[in-house]
Amino acid sequence: MTRKVFTKLLGLFVLLLVFHTAVMEIVFRQFMHSSSGATLPRLGREAILSGLIALVVALPVAAWAAIRIMNRLEHVVTFARRIADGDLSARLDQTSHDELSAMEAALNQTAERLGQSFAEIESRRQELAAMLDSMQEAVVAVTAEGQVAWSNAVMQRMAGTQIRVGRPLAHSVRDPDLLACVKVALEQGAVRSGRASTLAPGRTFDVSAAPLPAGGALAVLHDVTRIEIAERSRRDFIANVSHELRTPLTSIQGYVETLMEDSGSSPETTREFLSIIQKSARRMNRLTEDLLALAGVESPDYKLARQPIRASALVEDATESLGGIIADSGMDLEPAGAPDALVLADPDALNQVFGNLIENATKYGSAGKRIRLGAHLLEHHVEFFVQDFGPGIPSEHLGRIFERFYRVDKARSRESGGTGLGLAIVKHIVQAHGGSVRAESDLGAGSTFFFTLPLAPIPA
Repeated sequence: MTRKVFTKLLGLFVLLLVFHTAVMEIVFRQFMHSSSGATLPRLGREAILSGLIALVVALPVAAWAAIRIMNRLEHVVTFARRIADGDLSARLDQTSHDELSAMEAALNQTAERLGQSFAEIESRRQELAAMLDSMQEAVVAVTAEGQVAWSNAVMQRMAGTQIRVGRPLAHSVRDPDLLACVKVALEQGAVRSGRASTLAPGRTFDVSAAPLPAGGALAVLHDVTRIEIAERSRRDFIANVSHELRTPLTSIQGYVETLMEDSGSSPETTREFLSIIQKSARRMNRLTEDLLALAGVESPDYKLARQPIRASALVEDATESLGGIIADSGMDLEPAGAPDALVLADPDALNQVFGNLIENATKYGSAGKRIRLGAHLLEHHVEFFVQDFGPGIPSEHLGRIFERFYRVDKARSRESGGTGLGLAIVKHIVQAHGGSVRAESDLGAGSTFFFTLPLAPIPA
């Protein structure tokens, strides 16, 4: 481009000089026409010679001016290319005060404003990216062609290395509900909602896909796994409570109606029926008490009066207060020792834990005729245990026995008067102490229930 400018300028300058020479020749011929003919050739030659001398002098000047303009235009072209390549720090040097300098100043000002605008846009982009990355929801944007344009950190963690900018969304995630929502947003320009359940194992997401003004679509995934679990747990809880209450209520209602209709029944029959009614009422009372206890330990307002207490003292208190229950069941208590280490515990709450575990052992481990109770010291905790020597628990049940209303042998549990809430109460109390609970079992050799309590801090 600059070479063309140089050539045009130089050619224009030469044409002007030739035109000047021609004009001078015409003027001199007209002038000499009125003069003597002897001087005409001489004057013509002088005119031509003067024009040639002017041309020889003007050519270097024109070349110098054209080269200077060409160099400045080359700087402008280089500047424009740097701006086009994204180098907004490029500037033109202003060395004079002509029209080109005014253009250079305007271009420098334009570059500076562009730099400020891009810096502001980049700052806002980073702020938006930080906000989207801090969201708990997974967010992914796709182009009009269905390719990934952007995704936040939650989506990247969930999809892993499969999701990349420029890759089709259908190749990054395989959930049909998510892809269907995005397809509707892209093709119909409408907001579409759905539920994805195959993006991550065991997790459920509410999906909302909406079209973007400039084309493409944005999908937001909200994790509703906990809500689903809570809702399922609520339904199961209501169903279990209804079932547990229906059995004794039906029994009470049936025997009461029988007594009312048969006024001539013998005292022995009446006593037998009343005994059954009393047993059902006690079962309902026990269920109500366990439900209230479970509601209490699950409540956010549940408070523990934790204090430093020796682990051996907790075991001794449990042995003294619950020894009668063990004796009434015809079993023997076998102390297994406990360390004197201090733990942070609420004695009343721990008495309930030991009570539920020992009662559980007397009901389901009575065949072993004995119960072991003790504790041992770990690095940061003391682990307590209650062991029976009954039939044991199949391994497939060990992971669920601390769930509410879960029973290994439902028929036997109802015969023994169990509510299915005792181990759930144990779990919540221990976790409220900052500990954990687990169970081990060998079929035919009995079961052992463990729970841990954190060691009390050593006073400075």
